[in-house]
Amino acid sequence: MTFIQRHAYGFGAGVAALLWPFFLRRRRLSVDNILRCGITSDPKAAKRIAKKAWCHLSGHICEALCVPDVVTRDNWREHLDVSEGHPDAVKLLLDEPDVPILLVSGHHGVWEAATNILSFTRPMIAIARTLNNKFIARWMRKHHFRGPVTVIDKNHGFTPDVMRQWKTECAAMTILMDQHASKGKLLTFLGRPARTFTSASRLAIRNEIPIVVGSFVRVGPYRYRLVGGPPVRFEKGTDLAEATQLLNDRLSEVIRRYPEQYLWIHRRWRDD
Repeated sequence: MTFIQRHAYGFGAGVAALLWPFFLRRRRLSVDNILRCGITSDPKAAKRIAKKAWCHLSGHICEALCVPDVVTRDNWREHLDVSEGHPDAVKLLLDEPDVPILLVSGHHGVWEAATNILSFTRPMIAIARTLNNKFIARWMRKHHFRGPVTVIDKNHGFTPDVMRQWKTECAAMTILMDQHASKGKLLTFLGRPARTFTSASRLAIRNEIPIVVGSFVRVGPYRYRLVGGPPVRFEKGTDLAEATQLLNDRLSEVIRRYPEQYLWIHRRWRDD
């Protein structure tokens, strides 16, 4: 690895640490979220977690930009640790490319790097907010993603073409479901009322397709660990609210295990 590649995470985290004192509003929001979610009851510990999470965000983004040049089709398995992943989830995600799946996660761990790496195992469809800058978006498509990754604008919804591509290519449909949904169902997330998108559970129920719920967390330079439970399968007719709450609970469990890698600075909870 080059000098920049070796120190990308440290550089990003270091810059974030220097800027942390100037983001007073975000600091307060992060600490409040950590305390109210019961991650810790100690304000000093909450402050430490909040700062680590802030630094991780910047460090992860910097490292993720180098992932395409460090992690290749020949060595990607060397960069993944599946010791905390359920064996059935690991098999489904990495070793059964002929089965379309849903991958449900949140702004936790290394979601950007994970999308890039997993594209070596199967085509990826990421539901996300598309970039407004066309030049950056074009650069990302050409240079950042090395495997087959299709980014779908979340505002366009699940069109027939997207659904057809998902099933035909046996892709992994990736959804980050920890964003505030103003018209979503009022459920709980990390023990607090939160309006939640039901897209993932609705797709799984309608198509009877398995869901892998979890995160990839960073455990070292370009070293990522899968964390999560067994795959979730819903039968047709399953209650939508109950199914979505189960996904929230599964994701909450993972975040509680690695709270220093969660995006505590965002306004997830607006209903309590």
